[in-house]
Amino acid sequence: MLLRFKYAAPSTKAELLELLAGQDRARGPASGPASGPATEHASAAERSSVKLLAGGTDLLVNIRGGVIRPSLVVDVKKVAGFSGISWSETEGLIIRPAVTINEVLSDRAVAARYPLLAECARDLASYQIRNRATVAGNVVNASPCSDMAPALLCLGATAVLASARGERELSFKEFFKGVKKTAIAADEVLERILVPASSQGARGSYRKLKRIAGHDLGIVGVAICKKGGRLSLGISSSAPTPVLVDGLDVSSSEEVLVEAARKAISPISDLRCSKEYREFMVETFVRRLAREVA
Repeated sequence: MLLRFKYAAPSTKAELLELLAGQDRARGPASGPASGPATEHASAAERSSVKLLAGGTDLLVNIRGGVIRPSLVVDVKKVAGFSGISWSETEGLIIRPAVTINEVLSDRAVAARYPLLAECARDLASYQIRNRATVAGNVVNASPCSDMAPALLCLGATAVLASARGERELSFKEFFKGVKKTAIAADEVLERILVPASSQGARGSYRKLKRIAGHDLGIVGVAICKKGGRLSLGISSSAPTPVLVDGLDVSSSEEVLVEAARKAISPISDLRCSKEYREFMVETFVRRLAREVA
């Protein structure tokens, strides 16, 4: 049986935030001031009554599969100011909620200044999916195997969350809270992703292990980034959330990097891969990537 739900497509940010605030009030008191620290939020089941639609590549599949049963779907693609990528020397790269993965790949500022971001985007699904899937949706979905998360973590990107209560900014290290869980409150929307200007020109690369050749979910994903005299690693599919390992000296040996990665991850065995194989491939990718950026 098809699920019936209401659909809203606000055209302004104010309309969107008021809509989210109204739905949040219907569920109970807000989770605190937007400027304060992130607090415990409702479970996925409790928050499934309202869902935001950007690309829909995960949301619509989950609705059809009965994983979630929203009473209201709010389309953010038509909100003024929620489309497009921009760059400035002061703010860096700004990625708005409706920006698709293919838009990232075709953007000159991304290609010239943030090649690691483009490399991760290129490995996400197929061209057709990338034409719909958004960067914001990929991280809000909070899958441990997110392709965009490793690059955003390594590049020091932050998420700007907006609500009727105001705005707050979180690093992506604070953004992910668990499998399919983020620090976004029920009345908030990810308004923009900021990749700092200080990260432009950083060298890096990304490796993704898949079950089959071609387009598939990642069994393990590892990104490495070299900024100045420091190295950072972004690792996916090896813990309940994408993982950042930062503060590593550029002169660190492969053994030091491998040990740092090993301490940061907590992989499991599942239908796609064993825990031991994930550990082995993280180590293998870290060694290969370290040689590439050396």
